[in-house]
Amino acid sequence: MDAYAPPATPLAILHADHMLVAVDKPADLLSVPGKGEHLADCLLARLRGVYPEALLVHRLDRDTSGVMVFALTPHAQRHLGLQFERRLARKTYVARVWGEPAEGEGRIDLPLIVDWPNRPLQKVCAATGKPAVTRWTVLRREGATARLQLSPETGRSHQLRVHLKAIGHPVLGDPFYADGPARAFPRMMLHSETLRLAHPDGGRGMAFRAPCPF
Repeated sequence: MDAYAPPATPLAILHADHMLVAVDKPADLLSVPGKGEHLADCLLARLRGVYPEALLVHRLDRDTSGVMVFALTPHAQRHLGLQFERRLARKTYVARVWGEPAEGEGRIDLPLIVDWPNRPLQKVCAATGKPAVTRWTVLRREGATARLQLSPETGRSHQLRVHLKAIGHPVLGDPFYADGPARAFPRMMLHSETLRLAHPDGGRGMAFRAPCPF
């Protein structure tokens, strides 16, 4: 992967109240700090410049853009965290992928596990992998590529990226799982477009959306 050069994109707040804040993460910015001062700049650090009490609930890969939600109290962090753990939070992504799927929609059910010699890469492994399921729908066919809507039913690391590679349609610009012409794009074409969850104060349904930038 290239050297870390986070974008100087202004913080894009989609919603904020007394319990949570939803933001639109830019591509190429870490969700949380990495090891070493050179990896200190991240979305959580930037958000704490405005909301010092902000607490992590979930993550997006560095190269993925889109909706993330942060808690503003320990109660909200527990409440939201349980929704992700119990698969009650619903996310949809948009991806541009190499090639055109033969069908208009499908379901990928392939167990995943870390590829230890090549960490942080993940791989499909029927013997030792953890269950991972992704539903996909073609939004538009673009000739040599296609635009898909993705709905993960589980939240494994790199799940969407590995699943799409496994069916022969890697995400365009993916620095880990695409190669050749599929990799030659200015950014990874994967975006978290919508997130639906229950508000930790009262349980009302909330929906956050960040329009796809590509």
